[in-house]
Amino acid sequence: MTNHTRPLFLALLCTHTVGFSAKATDEATDEATRRGQPDEANPTSFPHLVQPRPAIAQPSPSHSCVAASRLAHAVGYMSVAAFFRQGLRLAVPLAIACTIYLYLYPFIGGCAFPVPSRDPVEAFAATRRLHWPYKEGQHEPAPTLAPFRLLALGDPQLEGDTSIPTAYLGVLPHLRSLAKRVTFQAEHPSLRDRLRVILHDIIDVIFEDVPNLFESARKRFDLFGNDFYLAHIYHSLYWWTRPTHVSVLGDLLGSQWIEDHEFDKRGHRFWNRSFRGGERVPDQVAMFPVKDFNISGNLDSQLADKVWSRRILNVAGNHDVGYAGDLTPERMQRFERVFGKANYELRFALSANYTSRNTSLTEGASPTTRLDPQLRIIVLNDMNLDTPAKDAGLQDATYRFINSAIDTAAPVGHEGHFTLILTHIPLHKPAGVCVDWPYFDFHPPEEGGGVREQYLLSYDASKGILEGVYGINANPQAAGKGLGRSGLILNGHDHEGCDTFHFVNQTNGTDASLRSWEAVRWQDALERKLPGMSLLPGRREITVRSMMGDFGGNAGLLSLWFNETSWQWEHEYVDCPLGSQHFWWFTHFVDLGTLAAALVYAAVLVLEARGVDVDGKYFGFVAQVRAAVEEARQRRRRTAEMKDEGQDKNET
Repeated sequence: MTNHTRPLFLALLCTHTVGFSAKATDEATDEATRRGQPDEANPTSFPHLVQPRPAIAQPSPSHSCVAASRLAHAVGYMSVAAFFRQGLRLAVPLAIACTIYLYLYPFIGGCAFPVPSRDPVEAFAATRRLHWPYKEGQHEPAPTLAPFRLLALGDPQLEGDTSIPTAYLGVLPHLRSLAKRVTFQAEHPSLRDRLRVILHDIIDVIFEDVPNLFESARKRFDLFGNDFYLAHIYHSLYWWTRPTHVSVLGDLLGSQWIEDHEFDKRGHRFWNRSFRGGERVPDQVAMFPVKDFNISGNLDSQLADKVWSRRILNVAGNHDVGYAGDLTPERMQRFERVFGKANYELRFALSANYTSRNTSLTEGASPTTRLDPQLRIIVLNDMNLDTPAKDAGLQDATYRFINSAIDTAAPVGHEGHFTLILTHIPLHKPAGVCVDWPYFDFHPPEEGGGVREQYLLSYDASKGILEGVYGINANPQAAGKGLGRSGLILNGHDHEGCDTFHFVNQTNGTDASLRSWEAVRWQDALERKLPGMSLLPGRREITVRSMMGDFGGNAGLLSLWFNETSWQWEHEYVDCPLGSQHFWWFTHFVDLGTLAAALVYAAVLVLEARGVDVDGKYFGFVAQVRAAVEEARQRRRRTAEMKDEGQDKNET
């Protein structure tokens, strides 16, 4: 014990004595003075001690606490109330700042659905006016919002029991094995073998079972928080941006290999926790493409129809149903039962009050090529477009759906329709354009040889979508000059995200059949002015960055609006990331810690107001703990010295 702390212990240990004499107090004071510490009888040495102690101390425990707490102040210790007060001065502003950012991050980050002007400042202003409580009395024009605003979310990948060791190994499995062997419930060829296995089980209990208990508890807590992290992204953006539609672009769950009961558990978490308030698209609404189709709804820039904003357009991903070599009817049925159909189309008409199309149809271009503005959404399961497939029947059903979508599409060259494809695996592109590259892996022949893993669709499958669904042709003499139908492709799978432009150069070579598809980054395409260039038809593909915490909690905001001048749909897309899940955890830990500290501080103030010497009791407890620690240290030192003396004697 140092000379500096000895007076503190002498004073604090007196809190456990019923009374003490003035002589003992004077000795402690003299000792403090001799060590260079202030004399409590002389308050001028510490101006903040405004009340001098009585000359004669009464034998009272409260006086001992006063002496302890005052001496604690004298040697530099902060009182309990002051400690919490100073801590809250730091914690409260930090908690407020983190909470404000976390719960208002779309506002602080300037997130907003793009508007027809493509000006992000105007888009943010239009979104902000939606939340201004006095907008009814404003003289400003109503917000100009796009009639179709899609909140696109990629790859949430809800994990579950397969990531929790105790869920698939059991609780302390080696301990149960050890008990069977010790009680001779398990047979062994010899006692030596029994002892060997028992020793192994003991080691496994210590180094596997016990760590697995802690890891399982941590993982359960992590999954619980991750569900609410994803929910925070969905609800915050839904509240702030006011989307008309929402889509999750595949990999809703984390594994296609899970059993049905685990699939249902994760599905329940999806609908009741991460995407609470969302609705499954009804089967009778999710239509198979037919000539005599029904309109699924009307698009309006106003916020009247909220039915489709609650419905979530779920896309089947590889972790939901498996790749072509893993996809079975049973996996497809359970996905469609919980999340909705895997293949369907929706058609939305533009409200009559949004355009003056009756006038437009009679002016400008021939009315025979101008159709009523309509948005066609195709939700496509592209998991089994490539071969070999495990189930040929499911693959045939997917191709029948695509062929029907092609047959029921508007003729190439007609204007006014727009096709938005929502799928999971991105189109083929050369290595280096995006993070993922063309990669295929197959099951061995004895297991069917089907596709086990793929990063991108094959070139032929991608070409089939671009030339079939969109009607783009490498021959400029084809219908509509080969420019095809207007549209956009939205997908997931590549967690890093990507934005590309697929095009075919109609001037390459002399034979159209030899002209191949190319892909470049969208930003590079804009700099080279490729979109809209003559004899260079193409379509944009947006791979939405994952909403998982490791990828910044991203969300995509896609706007579509109709240009009456060109009689074409136009679109724009922006990202809105929250940030790592660690910030979500940090903010809530800071909030809970600050709240707990505030409650303790309030309790301390109440106790002190009732005459309880909190400082004396606390420092007395600290002194007890330190004395116990010091005693244990001294005991270990004496034991070590005795051992050293014994060794010296033996050597002598």
